[in-house]
Amino acid sequence: MLNISGLKEGIVLDHIEAGKSMDIYFKLGLDKLDCQTAIIKNARSEKMGKKDIIKIDGGLDVVDLDVLGYIDHSITVNIIKDSKIAEKKSLRLPQKLTNVIFCKNPRCITSIEQELPHVFCLADEEKEVYRCLYCEEKYEKK
Repeated sequence: MLNISGLKEGIVLDHIEAGKSMDIYFKLGLDKLDCQTAIIKNARSEKMGKKDIIKIDGGLDVVDLDVLGYIDHSITVNIIKDSKIAEKKSLRLPQKLTNVIFCKNPRCITSIEQELPHVFCLADEEKEVYRCLYCEEKYEKK
């Protein structure tokens, strides 16, 4: 059995779909942070069969829960304090995303005014559809 030492303080992202951990690692910008990170791929799971896990040493401020909720809102976020799970957070699709997805409409103001943030609002939670705040361009998660 593989053993990755526990965290004294940090975050454990659990129930990540198998094979998706590296994508999440880069989308959260963990590669740019100076904190210890452990990625466990294809761990056995009763619930999922196989899953990935990411352990991040440090505080909650290193992970943007909105970005994580957009990527996969079925991930469980465990907050670790004093080597114990202090809190479990459930994720939801965020109502608003800023500079996570980008408008592809060439007539959108974000194409002309490039310093403007790309802001998308949740239009249809069931279908996971977002729309650009400026031009209403539809963005469907694939």
